[in-house]
Amino acid sequence: DSLLLEAGFLAVLVAPLRLLKWRSTGWRAHDGITFWLVRWLLFRLMFASGVVKLTSRCPTWWGLTALTYHYETQCIPTPGAWFAHQLPVWFQKLSVVATYVIEIAIPLLFFAPIRRLRLFAFYSQVLLQVLIILTGNYNFFNMLTIVLAFSLLDEEHVGRWLGRSKRRHASAWPPGLRSLLSTLLELSTYGFLLYWAVQSFGLEINWEKRQLDSKVAFTYHEFTTWLRAVTLPLVGVGFLSLSWEILSAMYRCACVRGCFWKLWATLQWAVFATAAVGMFAVSLVPFTYIDYESNGKLWPGIHQMFNAVERFQVVNSYGLFRRMTGVGGRPEVVLEGSYDRQAWTEIEFMYKPGNVSRAPPVVAPHQPRLDWQMWFAALGHHSSSPWFTAFIYRLLQGKEDVIRLVQVDESQYPFSAQPPVYIRAHLYKYWFTGSAEGSDGPVPWWRRQRVQEFFPTVSLGDPALESLLGQHGLKDKTPLKRPTDAILPRLLQALRQLIRPFSGPAVLWALYLVAATVCLLRAMGRRPRGAAPPARHKGPRRGEPAERGGSERNGQVRRKDAKEAEEKGEGRARGATDGHSDTLRGAKKKK
Repeated sequence: DSLLLEAGFLAVLVAPLRLLKWRSTGWRAHDGITFWLVRWLLFRLMFASGVVKLTSRCPTWWGLTALTYHYETQCIPTPGAWFAHQLPVWFQKLSVVATYVIEIAIPLLFFAPIRRLRLFAFYSQVLLQVLIILTGNYNFFNMLTIVLAFSLLDEEHVGRWLGRSKRRHASAWPPGLRSLLSTLLELSTYGFLLYWAVQSFGLEINWEKRQLDSKVAFTYHEFTTWLRAVTLPLVGVGFLSLSWEILSAMYRCACVRGCFWKLWATLQWAVFATAAVGMFAVSLVPFTYIDYESNGKLWPGIHQMFNAVERFQVVNSYGLFRRMTGVGGRPEVVLEGSYDRQAWTEIEFMYKPGNVSRAPPVVAPHQPRLDWQMWFAALGHHSSSPWFTAFIYRLLQGKEDVIRLVQVDESQYPFSAQPPVYIRAHLYKYWFTGSAEGSDGPVPWWRRQRVQEFFPTVSLGDPALESLLGQHGLKDKTPLKRPTDAILPRLLQALRQLIRPFSGPAVLWALYLVAATVCLLRAMGRRPRGAAPPARHKGPRRGEPAERGGSERNGQVRRKDAKEAEEKGEGRARGATDGHSDTLRGAKKKK
């Protein structure tokens, strides 16, 4: 949610403001500055996520065994997580090493001056996010991270995907000095990454076992010393990179033709450059949380700026999977209901593990909040999750809206006809089954073991339940009176009734498919049937207006091209007229 808030705020700066010409796709002079902010957000997200795994002193991350537990202990695994869990231990350790390389070392290439290094960084990040999508349900997070990674690309590379690259590469031999140095620097970077990984994680081929062994070859003190040494220099690298983007944008503003358009571009540049510098400065406070000594060295004015905007969460600190939970087994809360306190029936949730024979679901990009909160509740005592008491209370009351959070399909909820009289909760430990395990009936995905009681048996009017509700201030209160003629509540209620029969993933994917279909139809509608593909890097044809297609292209560039084309056309016309006149005069003389 924090990432979504910050990315949403940056989208306000990145998205073009086209009130009059909303179809225009012209590149603005300051676009490089706003896109740099997205790249900086991606860098802070990935670098901090890699660093906190080691600063947390989690033994599984330091022992490179985190992924041997991760797949079965994450919030909502996918079927792919079961297969990934079956991989050998040496491969799981190697995967942790690759995670460190992608999250700590490769993000430094986000600001590399060489284009191919940035492309390498892009595909590395996309690979990591795709693997996470295949093995875990993390709602919109991974897709949002991939969208942020697009800030590493350029128009030429995206044009190749779309089949309309704007530059044709001609192979020249021998290569120029600049191309040669660029290639050497690129190869040196790849070699250094490989050398750093081998030295830092003791990569060694075990020929006897035919596997690649790995271990952390540095201490916690050495890592924190290195982190303290690079945190502020990384801030300096970010500042230099932003300064370069600002100066480049200023140069593009100076190249705009026409005094009015130049002034307008310069004004936009000044506004967005100021906003970018302010966002960069404010983001330094949460970024340097990875090393508090570096955080204390920041200018006090930056801390004051951050304190002023902290409540809006436009900049945040990040650190994914800081510690690995569920090392001794995945803790899971299982609810049971009864009418007579003798026969108990389990209450199955839509997404979280329960029935050991049910396959893990695929729910991304949907975010099943209740199932996620049940995972967090299982990590501690029920008193640490006060909402759980209210959840039990609403199930005893038979509240329909709460029941739909458990099961959308009423036939899957065992107490749809009548609410249970008694409810209790037990804590279980879950593990993935092994590939060699089997059973007479359906092949189970999980095996589980009951640990202890999580929540006592309660019913409506139970003193223990009333005491917990009163303790947390969760007793029923008089509902607020809303005006009956309000439009927004009516619209929301109608929308809820419309999507009521469908699950969250089905609704989201339907919206995405509708949006994709609309974009496809718009793209097909703009190009006439049988029309030739647009020319590459050519000015308007003779007689065409300068603004055909709605693209401004820095205000005056296309107008200049059109003017030159018209002058050439007029020149040809005059030449043809003069030639025709000379021919007529010559014919008269002959006569």
